Amino acid sequence: MKFTLSWLKDHLETDASLEEICARLTMIGLEVEDVDDKAAFKPFVIAKVVFAEPHPNADKLKVLSVDTGSGEPVQVVCGAPNARKGLVGAFAAPGTYVPGIGVTLSVGNIRGVESRGMMCSEKELEISDDHTGIIDLPEDAPVGTSYAAYAGLDDPVIEINLTPNRPDCTSIHGIARDLAASGLGTLKTRPAPSFPVEGETPVKVRLDLGEDRHLCPGFALRLVRGVSNGPSPAWMRQRLTAIGLRPINALVDITNYLTFDQGRPLHVFDAAKVTGNLTVRRAKEGEKVLALDTREYTLSPANVVIAGEDGVESIGGIMGGEHSGCDENTTDVLIEAALWDPMNIAKTGRTLNIITDARYRFERGVDPEYMVPGIERATELVLELCGGTAAKLDVAGYEGHKPKVVDFPVSEVKRLTGLEISFEESVSILKKLGFGVEGSRERLSIAVPSWRPDIDGKADLVEEVMRIHGVDNIVAEPLASHNAVNGKMLTTLQIRTRQAKRALASRGMLEAVTWSFIAEEQAKLFGGGQPALKLANPIAADMSDMRPSLLPGLLTAAQRNADKGFGDVAIFEVSGTYEGDTPETQRRVAGGIRRGTASLNGAGRLWSNAAKGGGKPVDVFDAKADAIAVLEACGVPTPNVQFEAGGPAWYHPGRSGTIKLGPKTVLGAFGEFHPKTLDALDVSGPLCGFEIFIDAMPEPKKRATRTKPALELSPFQAVKRDFAFVVDREVEAAVIVRAASGADRKLVTAVNVFDVFEGASVGEGKKSVAIEVTIQPVERTLTDEDFEALTSRIVANVAKSTGGVLRA
Repeated sequence: MKFTLSWLKDHLETDASLEEICARLTMIGLEVEDVDDKAAFKPFVIAKVVFAEPHPNADKLKVLSVDTGSGEPVQVVCGAPNARKGLVGAFAAPGTYVPGIGVTLSVGNIRGVESRGMMCSEKELEISDDHTGIIDLPEDAPVGTSYAAYAGLDDPVIEINLTPNRPDCTSIHGIARDLAASGLGTLKTRPAPSFPVEGETPVKVRLDLGEDRHLCPGFALRLVRGVSNGPSPAWMRQRLTAIGLRPINALVDITNYLTFDQGRPLHVFDAAKVTGNLTVRRAKEGEKVLALDTREYTLSPANVVIAGEDGVESIGGIMGGEHSGCDENTTDVLIEAALWDPMNIAKTGRTLNIITDARYRFERGVDPEYMVPGIERATELVLELCGGTAAKLDVAGYEGHKPKVVDFPVSEVKRLTGLEISFEESVSILKKLGFGVEGSRERLSIAVPSWRPDIDGKADLVEEVMRIHGVDNIVAEPLASHNAVNGKMLTTLQIRTRQAKRALASRGMLEAVTWSFIAEEQAKLFGGGQPALKLANPIAADMSDMRPSLLPGLLTAAQRNADKGFGDVAIFEVSGTYEGDTPETQRRVAGGIRRGTASLNGAGRLWSNAAKGGGKPVDVFDAKADAIAVLEACGVPTPNVQFEAGGPAWYHPGRSGTIKLGPKTVLGAFGEFHPKTLDALDVSGPLCGFEIFIDAMPEPKKRATRTKPALELSPFQAVKRDFAFVVDREVEAAVIVRAASGADRKLVTAVNVFDVFEGASVGEGKKSVAIEVTIQPVERTLTDEDFEALTSRIVANVAKSTGGVLRA
């Protein structure tokens, strides 16, 4: 939103400087994005031609002697047909940048004659498109003074960045209202337009929208006869040019001027080009219109149009048609002001790809109560600038505006902002902003003005009071500290999510963020693909389903890295997966994959691996170690965790495992990937991975406060004993480990498998599993009898659980 300083002061009585105004605008929420102080016009001065003679070497050029008011006359070569002795115009000396031609002047030589500057046309100063001659000022124009100050071109242009919820500030009057409410001046009120009216407006309007009357809640139309449509006055052209609009003619310029001045878009039709009456209706399928931008648009019933008997005359609220546009031959003009549905305007504008100042305002919402005053003001300007006679105003459909009333407890200001703002100041601010205020000191009834459709509740009113009082008055206060890390700020799930990320990062893995959407084929490959998890409007064909697992995204990410030469990859993600469309079936999962030689120990091309023929490829045990690290970081008691051979179908059946806590609670799975899975994903290379269900972990038990030290070391030497058991080949090593640990959980502190052997010496279908048992005395040194008794219990426990016997 752009406006000039003088334009703002048409609505605001203030002595504030440009800097003060800009600072206040930003403070009240109307952020100033740019200020153009028109410094480019400062070098141009008023100069008088004291002598003019033909150029000796060119018939169409003249050599001028120009008085710039700074001493000796300056010689200038000029080709303008109106250059003559006594002409007063705008002069640019060497070194001046001329915006209309994009050139910085220097001393030149034109056909053998030196030229030390330039007499400028209006086009060269970007005042208008007129370049038929140089600027011709009155004889009494003060020579040697600033041309910009004389012509009003030194008017600074302010640009503010409006948020979509402030349609009232798409007008300069609305901006002035906010500034006045903040105490930076007084809002000026213009007298209501008054002019004679003769006869009826012969063209009638019919709203043919059926039950969709909200698409056009009101339509006002007036005929003005006998106008003379020439250029608009200089002051209007200068203001429109300053904000980036091109002046066209008086009638069109008036509508553009009021769009910015009052936030009221209007349209003018050449009455002679409109056949019959006007109808506001939905467009017909395939109906076309040639718009004012000279582009032809194909319409549909989703678009609302203003149509005459010969077809569409205007796309309602967005752009008029070329057919009925006003030009220099227009003598009778129809002025239109209407109300349009913001949502429909936004959809139509996006569909047709049309961006106009009218659309910008209508899709945010214009003041319905200013429809009639707006057309009255436009009529007044037409009569003032173009002459003519106004007919009676014809209004169709408008039923008036019913103000929204909001219940406002005044204490909300303190509660929501922390500011101590007096009751009197709060009421004063709201009244200055145009709100109706009634009620007691504790509770007010606030009537919302018609130009503020963004106000819905009491929090919006608090915001109005706060921003006008001054956001800079809010004192910054730090958040209150908590008594302990991870106190009441985070949930258990949030804490474990952070702990899992840190644990995996500490193991040399890099965090990845992958899409939550994957292809249907990938979803089915990892247990998904249910209809409930298909996206209604996917952003791409290969992102059609919500992911049932983190692994597809991580595997494809690893392959992309490998394709670019980074084959050793270790990445993880802690995020959500989806087993259904209910909250209970959305899970929090920590997943990761390793590729190539990216294991924790000895990854990549290291000198220490040269003797081994390179780094060791990743395998199931790397994935298992990552999974255990997540469990330990999240506080899961790993001695109670069971590992079962085999995992989901996407893992290799003989090189994978499932992690359980008890018979029913599945904590996750790990392993190397099935070759068919990798083929389906078009992924290759040594790969292993894991997934841990963080949301399946039990809540940590609250422990009573202990007075004993955090770390207690036994004063007695630990002892290690080895056992080798012959068991059936199908028996899992984990079963042997659990059985040995259960022999005496107080004394047995660790059980590790260090050898597995299969061969004829142990029997057909059998295998030998060797374990190391760590025995840690706590209360006293163990005797031989104690060790023998413990050994017997270990052997008995293993035999009972597996049927195994000690290997001879």
